Amino acid sequence: MVTKSGHSERQPAERLPVARVCVDVPLPHLDRPFDYLVSSDDDDAARPGVRIKVRFAGQLVGGYLLERVESSEHGKLAYLDKVVSPEQVLDPEIARVARAVADRYAGNLCDVLRLAVPPRHARAESQPSKLTLAPDLAAPAVPVTASDVAEAAPSDPTPSDVAEAAPSDPTPSDVAEAAPSDPTPPAADDGPPSTAPARSGGWSKYVAGSAFLRALSDGRNARAVWGALPGEDWAARIAEAAEATVRGGRGVVIVVADARDLDRVDRALAEVLGPGRHVALNAALGPAERYRRFLAASRHQVPVVAGTRAAMWAPVAELGLVVIWDDGDDLHAEPRAPYPHAREVLLTRAQLAGCAALVAGFARTGEAQLLLETGWAREIGASRDVLRAHAPAIAPTGDDPQLARDPGAATARLPSLAWQTARQALQADAPVLVQVPRRGYLPSIACAECRTPARCPQCAGPLGLQGARDVPTCHWCGRAAAAYSCPACGGRRLRASVTGARRTAEELGRAFPGAPVRTSGRDEILTTVPPEATVVVATPGAEPVADGGYGAVLLLDTWALLTRSDLRAAEETMRRWLNAAALARPAAQGGKVVVVADGSLAPVQALIRWDPAWFALRELTERRELAFPPASRMASLTGKAEAVADFLGVARLPDDTELLGPVPADEDQERMLLRVPRGRAAALARALHEAAAVRSAKKAPLAVRIEVDPSALF
Repeated sequence: MVTKSGHSERQPAERLPVARVCVDVPLPHLDRPFDYLVSSDDDDAARPGVRIKVRFAGQLVGGYLLERVESSEHGKLAYLDKVVSPEQVLDPEIARVARAVADRYAGNLCDVLRLAVPPRHARAESQPSKLTLAPDLAAPAVPVTASDVAEAAPSDPTPSDVAEAAPSDPTPSDVAEAAPSDPTPPAADDGPPSTAPARSGGWSKYVAGSAFLRALSDGRNARAVWGALPGEDWAARIAEAAEATVRGGRGVVIVVADARDLDRVDRALAEVLGPGRHVALNAALGPAERYRRFLAASRHQVPVVAGTRAAMWAPVAELGLVVIWDDGDDLHAEPRAPYPHAREVLLTRAQLAGCAALVAGFARTGEAQLLLETGWAREIGASRDVLRAHAPAIAPTGDDPQLARDPGAATARLPSLAWQTARQALQADAPVLVQVPRRGYLPSIACAECRTPARCPQCAGPLGLQGARDVPTCHWCGRAAAAYSCPACGGRRLRASVTGARRTAEELGRAFPGAPVRTSGRDEILTTVPPEATVVVATPGAEPVADGGYGAVLLLDTWALLTRSDLRAAEETMRRWLNAAALARPAAQGGKVVVVADGSLAPVQALIRWDPAWFALRELTERRELAFPPASRMASLTGKAEAVADFLGVARLPDDTELLGPVPADEDQERMLLRVPRGRAAALARALHEAAAVRSAKKAPLAVRIEVDPSALF
């Protein structure tokens, strides 16, 4: 049963003879519940939310029991084969969200549940939880019903679809129509003070920051987009928001991009909440420990769950706040069908549960900017005076004054300004961070005579060097090309076309012989750096935190990021630069950032002014003019040419669907893009799922991959 506020009311499961089941059969034409009888032996254990086994099409398959009902409209029914475990692992709120996400991404409910519920570990289920119980939020498991799942049908809008009644430009009134029946004021509205006021902590530095925490402690659905200050201890701020929500008697789900960020959030939550009040979910824990922590959340023994992408499905009691940090990171995109994004899943949960939401980061995505423009969320940011006090001094190397002093700055990899800035920081016994976009030594090489890219003679893959004394090796097939000669001019000498992190560290070691040089990347990630003269060469996302901040941050090889053939190339560049620059000391303490790029470029201008809001608005405006996401909704169909043509032949697409392509894809496949206005997003997803169901029922031999809002368009 669901209350008017959108929360599940805890009540015992009724002993009814028919079980409504979601079977784990990933066929689109079977994406619906099926009815089975419950024997007297299974009557006690067959509760909503448990894992079951049933006979389906002559095979024994798994699934989840959604609800118990009195009767079925179908004829003769089979019995449940067995109840795998009496543990109720499928929370009703998660079931509703899973149905909504499946409909949004034209997928199957069983595929989404496979992402939402981790594989069973029997020993972990049989052992009692070692976590300290959270008595204010602990409660017995909740029965999940098919009616609860049905409440999240496509007609129930999600934050990304709030403009379905409007053209391409949604308005705040459109959002209001899609809001819960009893909306609460956003963060900027001051309500009556809580009986236990939240500690504002570092949030007092931000306009509307303290009001946001008061709204959380009062149990209101404050929804905000937060732009963190440079040098901010963002994990502590998130922990303070979680503590305010728990103080108001509700639960919290926090999602970060990687294990390093999760470690920071884990430590901050332990310090703010105390022991036994949260769990951290991470795939690196191993199946047993990860499942044990999932059970602690599923049994509602902890009010706060933090984790990487999979934690977006974490069940908590009385959900009051969802948080995503750095939503532009591509690690938030699920690589398995139906390919949902963590941001969209969390915002859907906030919409359906009527709870608060926080989209946070140093940078801002176009999707976050759209939330602000529609009025679904409010902005939390610092005033310009506070920002200037925290930001480092930022300078480009490609503007006119620098070119006048250093004519070679336009082509040099380490211009004199960058070299001098690093030397001054090392002389002041401060660490220096150097961000390079590529790992390895020389990941890309070319002929030294004619500049033709070096390709593998066997498979035509790109050649690279792993070390100064190594022979060229193919990145695709791994074969060595010791006797390589250029097919264009016959030359045998090679030069670097892209320089990796290890080669950069080697060059900087010669430039600064008195300072130790360390690398941080995929193979070895540093977490912290001592406050002493050290040069750290890191790839994006692997930058360690320096105690007290870096004295200098150098952003090299910026062309490799800015010239990528990607719709989000500029946005991703801005995100990576801001994340690295945020690790520098404030300008008053000598912190400097040097970006090796032309100062007239829009991303460089936004970095210099530390104005991600202006850049996000500019990006969203350009995409709206070009009808690109998030201003429109797009889907991609990938497969063999005949399979894509067959799919489009049976699909009943909306009348205003625009077809783009086809374009070549991997492995002799082609890709077709479909574009509709945001108001037709649900109709497009429904048409794609129906077409997939038709082909599935006909047992079409060639598969077509469907992606709604794909992470990469080109």
